[in-house]
Amino acid sequence: MAEAFGGEGMNIMIADIEGEAARTKVEELRARQIRAEWVEVDVTSRDSVRRGALETVAKFGKVHLVANNAGIGAGGPLGSVPEGDWDWVLDVNLKGVVYGVEVFAPLMESHGEGGHFVNTASMAGLISPAGMEPYCASKFAVVAMSEGWRQQLAPRNIGVSILCPGLVSTNIYAGRRNRQNAVYGEGGKDFGEAEIDQRRAWMAGGIDPRVVGQRVVEAVRDNDLYVLTHVEYEATVRERFERIMAGFDKSKHSPALGALPAERRLDVVQIEV
Repeated sequence: MAEAFGGEGMNIMIADIEGEAARTKVEELRARQIRAEWVEVDVTSRDSVRRGALETVAKFGKVHLVANNAGIGAGGPLGSVPEGDWDWVLDVNLKGVVYGVEVFAPLMESHGEGGHFVNTASMAGLISPAGMEPYCASKFAVVAMSEGWRQQLAPRNIGVSILCPGLVSTNIYAGRRNRQNAVYGEGGKDFGEAEIDQRRAWMAGGIDPRVVGQRVVEAVRDNDLYVLTHVEYEATVRERFERIMAGFDKSKHSPALGALPAERRLDVVQIEV
């Protein structure tokens, strides 16, 4: 996304918990004649996000687009996921997005030129594979929050898009390197070299992140709500919604609900959206 938006002429601020990684990326961007800076930010801390926002304003004056993209994964069989992993995933994937939107929205509104948020969820924010419950819970939440924020921010000329990709060739498989064990405990599973190699090979089969970045640029231009990159999941998502609609259909014929007063029955209630 940094490369894609930088290629469109935008100034770029890379915010990352790993300062060295951010600095390296900024050097790459500058070599392509993209104006770029970096700041070290821990998205699990509202104060850290706020400091990053102030640094961005100090460097560039205004912020028009924020990509809340920091994310990590954890999961496992029921009962095997350490409590600390649940906290870690929710702090990064869910609260990190909350802090990003709540800190930057007033800054966007203040300059009166409009803006846009890109909140990275996942295909796991639309479907829920077994064994990925912490990750899916966080990503479903990003979808829900973003849908609500889009309605709230639209009158302020601020758009919101939800990025829901499938497998992308990134290094999210190695995210545990930044797990703060002092905060979340030592119970988290550390992967050995063989498993890291296996996960690296699996992630290498994902699509090129540069393609995802270009798709996001298209979506921001069009103010799309959902940004989907893996069309092969369409049938799976449709099946999930068909199961939900089947639940509505069954409830229309429920003896229990049939005892409700006529004005409360499902087949006559009109809900304004």
